[in-house]
Amino acid sequence: MMDYQIHEFRIPLPISVEEYHIGQLYAVAEASKNETGGGEGIEVIENAPCVHEKYGKCQYTHKVFHLASKVPVFVRLLAPKGSLEIHEKAWNAYPYCRTEYSNPDYMKDDFYIKIDTWHKEGIRDKDNVHELKRDELQKREFVDIEISDNTVISHADYKEDEDPAKFKSEKTGRGPLTSPDWTKNQDYPKMTCYKLYRYKFKWWGLQTKVEKVIFRAVRRLLTNFHRQLFCWIDKWFGMTIEDIRALEDKTKGDLDEMRSKGDVKGMTEK
Repeated sequence: MMDYQIHEFRIPLPISVEEYHIGQLYAVAEASKNETGGGEGIEVIENAPCVHEKYGKCQYTHKVFHLASKVPVFVRLLAPKGSLEIHEKAWNAYPYCRTEYSNPDYMKDDFYIKIDTWHKEGIRDKDNVHELKRDELQKREFVDIEISDNTVISHADYKEDEDPAKFKSEKTGRGPLTSPDWTKNQDYPKMTCYKLYRYKFKWWGLQTKVEKVIFRAVRRLLTNFHRQLFCWIDKWFGMTIEDIRALEDKTKGDLDEMRSKGDVKGMTEK
């Protein structure tokens, strides 16, 4: 019996697979700044090309997330020191990516999130892009994320200039995404991110509750991130991978400075 949860998030976007490669890297760098300050946020340990025995040539990154206010208060009260630092290791072999989250200093094998992502042309037309076997197919749940749906956005997260239902790109002419039918009615490039999450949290008395928290946090994060990615298209459209690597190098220094001062920022939990 599997002791982990499986959800596959499907995110359609008015962007080509080639464009998304740049847009995603740009948005990750910028969003990291929005989540860093007041002693918390993201620390970049390593960001370099590598050759992985399974994934081949890829960009490897290792980050540490300092999270204290990013988790619900009941977890904060119970969690020992060091348990709220999460390590992210990622192998970006685009259009495939593998990302792993762990807490090696405290929870070890009792907590992990493993994410397999495929970026494919088309709108949600791949039923088993991750080639899951029968046992995982039976356990997997689909979750569709529609970035233009403002009914799923909290008041705290909403920003008018990051609203796909109002934004129109000057560089590409795309937008606004005025209804869920934009995938059928508008002549844009179209792709889907298929993000398969396997996650486990084994902590007596808290397991079920925290697994639900993880699910809600992932859905919120993916929704907000991809809304930003689309609405920032005029900032990243036309950039090269060399431009992105230079931005990432600068962002690493910015994050180190921002984490040491200022106020806590980003998606906090009460």
